[in-house]
Amino acid sequence: MKVVLLVGGVGGAKLAYGLANTLPAEDLTVIVNTGDDFWLHGLRVCPDLDTVIYTLSGLVDPVNGWGVAGDTTHALDALQRYGEDTWFRLGDQDIATHLLRTRWLHGGHTLTHVTEQLTRNLGIPQRILPMTDAQVSTMVDTVEYGELAFQTYFVKHRWQPTLRGLRFEGIERSDLSEAVRTAVEQADVLLIGPSNPWLSIDPILSVDGMRDLIKSRRIPRVALSPIVGGMAIKGPAAKLMAELGIPVTAAAVAEHYGDLINGYVLDRVDAGLSVPVARVANFETVMKTNDDKVILAQTMLEWIRSWM
Repeated sequence: MKVVLLVGGVGGAKLAYGLANTLPAEDLTVIVNTGDDFWLHGLRVCPDLDTVIYTLSGLVDPVNGWGVAGDTTHALDALQRYGEDTWFRLGDQDIATHLLRTRWLHGGHTLTHVTEQLTRNLGIPQRILPMTDAQVSTMVDTVEYGELAFQTYFVKHRWQPTLRGLRFEGIERSDLSEAVRTAVEQADVLLIGPSNPWLSIDPILSVDGMRDLIKSRRIPRVALSPIVGGMAIKGPAAKLMAELGIPVTAAAVAEHYGDLINGYVLDRVDAGLSVPVARVANFETVMKTNDDKVILAQTMLEWIRSWM
């Protein structure tokens, strides 16, 4: 059973880990948000891609859920001595990833090719793909500062400014890579991870042709709610929803995805919610341990197989 998973951030990487430890490697493709990508100190940094790469390679910091476990920041400290603003943490081992990515991109390689090279060198057998090879930047319109680049909003300001709207700069120049198109066309199941629907999943769905391609597939298309009991497990999803005037519920997330999905997974605490999706399941969805990630992945796939 070939599974395509759309993700961004730590929550999505957790489900990717569970699926990677459940499915044969050749049956899992992870398509990752790149709207968070940006240039820093001359390097191309791809936070969501790297979180998935480090998670599936076993390198990830288990406390933060991002970055490399045990990494140091000597290079960052040296940059600070030179007067550089070091508000975005770059670990020394993490910098090696960005150096190689930047060199290969400047050498004319696509982000898809670069990502495949990085994953291969780290021994990751699953396929990890950027949502597009075009440069797309999520821009956040805030009450306090006007429009901010995503990482300035998310990291520098710790996602505290009040959000008024979002746009994806460069999305009109984006298209689907052949690898992404083929993966979706050949998928038996398409999953949307418990990532922020507006900040992490919408950029993927906004790539030219992606939404129509997904809707054309007569397969299970299942989203896992990032909202549990009216709260986000991690990050600004609940705060963002409230600021946009959207009810902070798992049901509102399902409404946001609309007819893109035909299946939806809620946490057990939300079992009483009325959700506008044909097939709905309630499981323990909070992934605190690696075992939790695997159990949830297995449970979701078993449920999906039951109605395929």
